[in-house]
Amino acid sequence: MSNPVEEFNDYRQKMNEKLLADNNKIIKRIFNLDTNAYAAGALDVKTKELLGLVASAVLRCDDCVKYHLETCFKEGATKEEVMETMGIATLVGGTIVVPHLRRAYEFWEALEAQEG
Repeated sequence: MSNPVEEFNDYRQKMNEKLLADNNKIIKRIFNLDTNAYAAGALDVKTKELLGLVASAVLRCDDCVKYHLETCFKEGATKEEVMETMGIATLVGGTIVVPHLRRAYEFWEALEAQEG
């Protein structure tokens, strides 16, 4: 049986390494900006990741949703916090976000199963 969390992380790592190995200054700066934007500041990391989760769901980026879900999980977000966040994303994004909500719920379950 495949592990969706491992599959996602393995693919993401492999492709990020390839992208960064090309030494494209713009791509490297975008990656750096992203890393720094989600670092603790006036808002803690968990809050920033929940905000990223809303934006990713509204923009309908499943890879981004998975990334933010996993980081929220690692930052100690509860299922209730994540589902409330996804509720706001669905409200803002409309019913077109529902398929992403389903996949987010499924991925969160995979994160929980991986820990247990």
